Amino acid sequence: VCKRMDLVCQRMLNQGFLKVERYHNLCQKQVKAQLPRRESERRNHSLARHADILAAVETRLSLLNMTFMKYVDSNLCCFIPGKVIDEIYRVLRYVNSTRAPQRAHEVLQELRDISSMAMEYFDEKIVPILKRKLPGSDVSGRLIGAAPVPGPSAALTTMQLFSKQNPSRQEVTKLQQQVKTNGAGVTMLRREISELRTKVQEQQKQLQDQDQKLLEQTQIIGEQNARLAELERKLREVMESAVGNSSGSGSNEESPRKRRKATESVDCPRKSKRLRNRK
Repeated sequence: VCKRMDLVCQRMLNQGFLKVERYHNLCQKQVKAQLPRRESERRNHSLARHADILAAVETRLSLLNMTFMKYVDSNLCCFIPGKVIDEIYRVLRYVNSTRAPQRAHEVLQELRDISSMAMEYFDEKIVPILKRKLPGSDVSGRLIGAAPVPGPSAALTTMQLFSKQNPSRQEVTKLQQQVKTNGAGVTMLRREISELRTKVQEQQKQLQDQDQKLLEQTQIIGEQNARLAELERKLREVMESAVGNSSGSGSNEESPRKRRKATESVDCPRKSKRLRNRK
């Protein structure tokens, strides 16, 4: 196979995949602009099937992008399944040309079969070969493994490779610097965490000491309350005994006075008789 022809076909396939993605985005924007905003109204709309088909095509495109474009961007291969691109174009043109398309599974049956077979074959047969070429591969050789043909195309591919390698090294250095700064930040955080742990332990010890002191103080207060209760009881007993003694002494003092009054009352009539006789 002519190497230049191979490169031209690879570029056409890669550009075809990018163009079909753009065309799909354009069709999807046009359909979404005509659909109502509420989902309940979209289901009964005339463009509901159009939206379903375009959403299914979007999932297929995303799967193909994840499968192939990683290696396409690294210049290890091209977008190999050209028949898938043709089928996507057919589905998109059918959606744009018909007002009442068929159901999504009927329209997309061929696309699903072809794309799934292409992805399975690529993952099983081609990816192992490309992984071998990843560390020190000759980019211009592609999948065949032949030596690069001298010319402008080979020079362009090598220049593209070097231009893609330089920013990767810069990115690696930036990442290393970020890792170093992150490591320093992590060490500082660890120190702060250790200091906080020590402070927390000290505070816990202080709290334990305060709890013990509170327990001791509560015990002392309880003992003092018991002593105060005993003192109050003794004071009551003393007061009651003092009141009893004062009442007994008062009764003894009043008895001789009464006797004196009684004797005086008896002697009064005798004195009155004597005074009368003298007169």
